[in-house]
Amino acid sequence: MKMQYLPKIHSPADVKALDASELPVLAREIRAFLVEHVTKQGGHLASNLGVVELTIALHRVFDSPHDHMIFDVGHQSYVHKILTGRADAFPTLRKNGGLSGFTRRDESEHDPFGAGHASTSLSAALGMAEADAAAGSDAYTVCVVGDGAFTGGMIHEALNNIRPDRRLIIILNENEMSISPTSGRFADYLSIMRSSEGYHDIKNSTRELLASLPLIGDALVGGVRDVKQTFKNLLYHSNYFENMGLYYLGPIDGNDPETTETMLRVAKEAGQSVLLHVKTRKGKGYPPAEEAPDVFHAVPSGRYYRKNDIVPDTSLNYSDVFGHSLLRYMQDRDDLRVITAAMAVGTGLRCVTQAKPEYLYDVGIAEEHAITFAAGLAAGGLHPIAAIYSSFLQRSYDNIIHDAALQHLPMTLCIDRAGYNEGDGATHHGIFDVAMLAQLPNTEICAPMSYASLRRYLKISFDADGIYAIRYPKGAPDEVLYERFTAHSAPEAAMKTDFMPLADGKQVLIVTYGRITEEAVKAEETLSVLGISAGVLLMEQLTPFEKREQEILMHVTEETQMIVYLEEGIYNGGAGMILCDGLRDACAERGIRQKILAIRNPFAKSEVGRRMIDVAGIDAGSIVSAVCDVLN
Repeated sequence: MKMQYLPKIHSPADVKALDASELPVLAREIRAFLVEHVTKQGGHLASNLGVVELTIALHRVFDSPHDHMIFDVGHQSYVHKILTGRADAFPTLRKNGGLSGFTRRDESEHDPFGAGHASTSLSAALGMAEADAAAGSDAYTVCVVGDGAFTGGMIHEALNNIRPDRRLIIILNENEMSISPTSGRFADYLSIMRSSEGYHDIKNSTRELLASLPLIGDALVGGVRDVKQTFKNLLYHSNYFENMGLYYLGPIDGNDPETTETMLRVAKEAGQSVLLHVKTRKGKGYPPAEEAPDVFHAVPSGRYYRKNDIVPDTSLNYSDVFGHSLLRYMQDRDDLRVITAAMAVGTGLRCVTQAKPEYLYDVGIAEEHAITFAAGLAAGGLHPIAAIYSSFLQRSYDNIIHDAALQHLPMTLCIDRAGYNEGDGATHHGIFDVAMLAQLPNTEICAPMSYASLRRYLKISFDADGIYAIRYPKGAPDEVLYERFTAHSAPEAAMKTDFMPLADGKQVLIVTYGRITEEAVKAEETLSVLGISAGVLLMEQLTPFEKREQEILMHVTEETQMIVYLEEGIYNGGAGMILCDGLRDACAERGIRQKILAIRNPFAKSEVGRRMIDVAGIDAGSIVSAVCDVLN
């Protein structure tokens, strides 16, 4: 598509300079730009296609960065990035050192608040609005929140604290989809509000009629709010947002540029906190994304092209195998129930949703509730399986401690996206879960390295006495690498072991788990070339740590001079630190040096041309350097 206006957009001022008649062409150009780049680079496509007109209107009505624009989660901010001078950086989208797939404060002055998890925006926006009020600033704070994010409790906690006299405008962007279809009572409430759209036609006609009356018209318009509220209650019974002290406008068609811009100006001039309810079409302008917005929510790089057809991905991954394995086990066990927090597709549970929907609970974007709900299921005699991304599990830590571990209630935690997630960045790195869970009594942690191991641990977890956490990364296992460890055992023994054996007599033992094992094996090979014998001990079952310590000592010989603990997780409180501390006296007696290689700066920035494991110093080269520094 030949671009007429988009190449001229370098700042919000350029958007304001366009005539209203030129905006539909700009919107088409932005959609073409998004499809071209996101299908190549990977990223969030459908949600951004839906908010093109809304974002254009925001930048025509408000003055960023003086006015603050906060996007919930931040994944629907691509159009905002384009209109604020970052279009040229899109070839680097979601690449190390490149343009973030979310908002990030250090990326642009137009990103006032960083994000990556849902439902945080309104709390932040309220804080900014309060700070502006304290400073006497005339800035507006505009918060764009999808209807999926409204299923998260934080949004409603923030609503409970909003003062009506702040320069705060909340855009409820309703597209009837979060990542998976929005579920729950709030989604039902929005459906009721949609069915009452006729009310707004009556309201507007009444306002126009009153305003047209000579002399008394303006006074009547200003004095009808109480009457209006009574009339509205007759139609709605109640309006949730106005009951919370907000001036409610909408719903309107958020893909209609003229209506959207007009209503944003009305909201700006209202002189109080406003909620503008807009309806947008997720995936608008790209037929495959319109037909399957959940599939096109997050697009892997290179899988989808500009044609109107989908190139299917037939490869298996950990998430898929988890979902299909769980469904198979559900055929034999009636006590299993699975919980997802609006991530049925991402966690591989689509098959369960289709085959056994009555056994699956989608609680919305509410991980805290998911865990306590699971605890309630367990207290009632069922066995819950909660499938949650590692970085999202952080939100439920109190619930894991207070409602599950403390009460010794059994549940399975299937922790997806464990380890670094380079494309999504720091907000999605799954590097805290082992350190979090390792502190808890009655909690077991395992890291399967094959599909067979995943199935085995999943089955074991159903009868565990307490919390049983199974963590696995995005993607597929390296089965060839895994066979290297099982080759020492008979097949039937390999299926039962938690701690992979190696030949004795090594100078260096590298103890590790998860996909970072690949770096340990590379280091082992390099050290051999340098004349240093090394062996890799692979842990699939991390706990109990006391048992792992004894198994490590079983491989210590007179030749052993050093033990390296390698971990794609944080250093403080991690498995490496626990094992190193547990073996401190035993190693000191034998004159064995210990070294922990783990992530010491969990918020380190990605760098162009470097993997995050390189930045963190847990790659093969760092292992070799650490060993050589000690032994040479």
